[in-house]
Formats: sequence, C-alpha cells, structure tokens
Amino acid sequence: MSKLQAALDEYLAVHRALGYKLRLAGRLLQRFVEFAEREGATHITSELALNWATQPAAAQPAQWANRLGMVRRFALYCSASDPRTIVPPSDLLPHRYHRPEPYLYRDEEITRLLEAARRLPSATGLRPHTFATLFGLYVAAGLRANEPLRLDRDDVDLVNGVLTIRDTKFGKSRYVPVHPTTQRALQRYAARRDRWCHDPETPSFFVSDRGTRLTDWCVRWTFVKLSHEIGLRGAGDSRGPRLHDLRHRLAINTLLRWYQRGVDVERHLPQLSTYLGHAHITDTYWYLTATPKLLHYALQRVERSKQGQRP
Repeated sequence: MSKLQAALDEYLAVHRALGYKLRLAGRLLQRFVEFAEREGATHITSELALNWATQPAAAQPAQWANRLGMVRRFALYCSASDPRTIVPPSDLLPHRYHRPEPYLYRDEEITRLLEAARRLPSATGLRPHTFATLFGLYVAAGLRANEPLRLDRDDVDLVNGVLTIRDTKFGKSRYVPVHPTTQRALQRYAARRDRWCHDPETPSFFVSDRGTRLTDWCVRWTFVKLSHEIGLRGAGDSRGPRLHDLRHRLAINTLLRWYQRGVDVERHLPQLSTYLGHAHITDTYWYLTATPKLLHYALQRVERSKQGQRP
C-alpha cells in the first residue's frame, strides 16, 4: 500500500469517526490517489492536484473548484506528517458553486403531479399509491430526497404521526411530526401496501411492486417522467423544477406565512431549522434571500425595526 493510500484511509477513518460521511469525497479522493499513483507521485503538489481537479475538461469550473477543494483539505491533513506535501493555494481555482434559485411550486402544479402519480401503470396496483403518497410526503414534510426512501416501518409512527429520520445528513437523526391529514394518508398507504404486498423483501415503509425498497434513481426517474407529462418540463428539457424544490417549497411557504401573520421570524427560525434537519441555522437563513417576496418581507421588518415600530 502506498503512503498516499494509507494517508487517505486514515483521513477518511478520522473524519467518519467524527460524524462526517464523506461518501462523494471518499470516492473522488480514492480516484485522486489512483491518479497520483499512475503519475508516479508519492506526495501531493499543486500541479498534481490541479491536473486531476480539471478533469474532465468539459466539466463546469465550479466542479473543478469543488474537486480541488477536496484535495486541498486532504493535503492539509497530509502536510502534518509529510513535509513534502504542497497544499494548493485556496485561490488556485476561484470558481464557487452557486445554489440554484429554488422553484416555488404552485398548488395546482402539486395537484397535477399527484394526479399523474395516481395514473402510473402497475403490475399489482400498488405503484400509483406508493408514488402519490411519497410525493405527497415530500410536499407536506419537506424531507430530503433520500430520507423517506430510508424509512422502515418502525420509523413511521402511524398512531402519533411522527417520523424518525435516522442517521441522515451530517450523521444526525431527528423526529418529524406530520399533519393529521398526512398521517391519515400514510395510514391508508400502509393498509394498501400490507394488503397487496404480503411478503415484502424489505422492512422499508415505501415499497415497489416487487416488494423491494425504492431506489433514489427510480424515484428521480419517475419524477422527471411525470414532470414532462404534466408540463413542468418541456419535451426536450433535461433540466427543470427538481424534486428537492418540494423541500424548498415547505420552507419558503412557512416563512411567508410567518411574515404574513406577524410572527417573529428570527425567534422561530431555529424551530424550522430543526424540523428541516439543517446542521447550521445559516442554511435556513438562506431562504430569506432565496425569493424576491421573502426578501421584501424581511426588508420591511428591518425598516420597521429601524423606525422603532413593532416588527
């Protein structure tokens, strides 16, 4: 085993022990180490890191910068034990990822999406109920795309209407209470699932027609297919409103309702942050500037505060 490979194994083990999953970073850094070994390199240099980071040539500059950032953090770790390591300068690739502006679904678009899901073909009759309930849960609870797919039956308290989201992003778990209407929808789905799928291969709450756990790829493919069908995307569009934007919708609509009702948003923002499972409240603050309407309300509040008026 090369020294770089040993250093990478140690680097990943230390960070994962601290709660960082580093799934994508782990895969990419493994490719970097393999690239370095093919180049005959025994330690990290700026040139080596740059040559690897700027592959493939057709990638976006922000992707190059992200790849270089991963190597840079690894190089910082290596530099403590190998003085030959050269840490790439932080401004070597100055491009940064810009979060896409969230798409705020209209109520009628949500209705069309759920109706289209209920028309999905199925060998057993379960598939349309699975996807209609799943997409409805994204809308109602603002979960990350993979979170409901990892729910097992024991994670869904159908009596009290509480979801247990386990070992999610940043290694945290959380409880997510759902509205009584969502609770009843989950109860109806569970009854149909147990009636039509007698011997599932998985403890998963949501299952396919074959009784297996839904995959992230399958859910995203189905969402894109339905998006084309109902006009959320044009016939030839490879991009458009995302599944993740359903999570944004819940966050933005919650903030809008708070502003419209005169709620002290700053005081209650940690509650929304906890519900969404954000590691830092700054991730939730981002929504305040994500849409012009929210920014307008926030600026109005600031102006009233300056004038000594009740927020």
